[in-house]
Amino acid sequence: MRDPLSVLTDAFTSFLFGKVETTRLPVRTSTGQAQAVYLPTAAPGLGDSGVIIGREVYSGKGYIYDPFQLYGQQLPAPHWLVLGESGNGKSALEKTYVLRQLRFKDRQVVVLDAQGEDGVGEWNLIAEELGITPIRLDPTAALDHGIRLNPLDPSITTTGQLALLRTIIEVAMGHGLDERSGFALKVAHSYVNESIVDRQPVLTDIVEQLRHPEPESAEAMNVAIDDVRAWGLDVALVLDRLVDGDLRGMFDGPTTVGIDLDAPLIVFDLSHIDRNSIAMPILMAIVGVWLEHTWIRPDRKKRIFLVEEAWHIINSPFVAQLFQRLLKFGRRLGLSFVAVVHHLSDVVDGAAAKEAAAILKMASTRTIYAQKADEARATGRVLGLPRWAVEIIPTLTPGIAVWDVNGNVQVVKHLVTETERPLVFTDRAMTESSSDLAADEALRAAELEAEQRAAAFVEQHLGDSESTVA
Repeated sequence: MRDPLSVLTDAFTSFLFGKVETTRLPVRTSTGQAQAVYLPTAAPGLGDSGVIIGREVYSGKGYIYDPFQLYGQQLPAPHWLVLGESGNGKSALEKTYVLRQLRFKDRQVVVLDAQGEDGVGEWNLIAEELGITPIRLDPTAALDHGIRLNPLDPSITTTGQLALLRTIIEVAMGHGLDERSGFALKVAHSYVNESIVDRQPVLTDIVEQLRHPEPESAEAMNVAIDDVRAWGLDVALVLDRLVDGDLRGMFDGPTTVGIDLDAPLIVFDLSHIDRNSIAMPILMAIVGVWLEHTWIRPDRKKRIFLVEEAWHIINSPFVAQLFQRLLKFGRRLGLSFVAVVHHLSDVVDGAAAKEAAAILKMASTRTIYAQKADEARATGRVLGLPRWAVEIIPTLTPGIAVWDVNGNVQVVKHLVTETERPLVFTDRAMTESSSDLAADEALRAAELEAEQRAAAFVEQHLGDSESTVA
């Protein structure tokens, strides 16, 4: 029983302000009606300007992503890391993303295509559809009027040429150049650039100068000519591999005339190169520096540099340092670097852990497809993913991924249009893409079955859940 003072206070308050409480009768209703009262909530999207990726799984909203639109506001850097095991949709995502970006007139894309069989890269179909001929780097074809890229191309600065030569040698040797070998290389490079003026200098000129250095080079440092020759011997042997070894023909002559650097899509087909050989990181180093000095220009175009099998870059300290500089430089000129890697452990536990961490830090966008539980936990620790995201990564079905855009974490289902499907999902020989196709078909069948079951359940229980207001 309430005390008299409280009763008197409530009466006085009601007299001044009116009755402040109302009494409602309990209401019984259906779940269909109640959902309008308790509205669902979802994380905010990334805006409505850019490329459509698919839909956000929990809210069903369209998911739109564009690093150039988000850069400076929601993104500190436009670079993107894509992770996941084969057969979960990485290949389909990359291809549709590029096709949709190319609908914008101010976009240009370079792809390093390291996958494929039977002499055809994985991006060959898309290149053909767009009327573009891939730049196929093939040691066997290079001797027969194939494509050549000259590390000493005059379009590359003298400093860039020397840095590229050092990177090639250090990657091949597996360790850095000592001071004496570095001096011998510097002297040979300087002499070749100063003495050859009637044509493009080539690697053969560098090798010849290392084997037979000029007396003036030794005199300048007050050392014997035999010492300079000895210092440069190992360097000459490494470069000789590009001139007369298993990489012969691709880099030992002037750059092939007619490479269209103004095309909307440029595909470097590396499918003829053994992905596990030392040739792959050497190729990527040469292509990376060559593009830095010939392709990236201050012309207000937005450029995308997509690298398949990117662990060849991130796992090599010397190549990683080179690309790290490219990423920093390209950010000022509108470059978005896209690295595709199967497992993060391939790089963070490798010889280039420090360099890998620096590159990963610059990737403000991370897309993670299904991984095993142990790998997902390791990925979550390195990338700083929330616990809920780490827990669902092993359960993701093909085509669905966790997207982390500078801390905005959502689960997104990638959607492929019927027009894109023949280009994105290729046939035999494209191992991952074939898996993607089968997985996508299985996913669509599973979704259809789930929808049918849900509809049957609702129809069966509709009468039980409906009632009148009491």
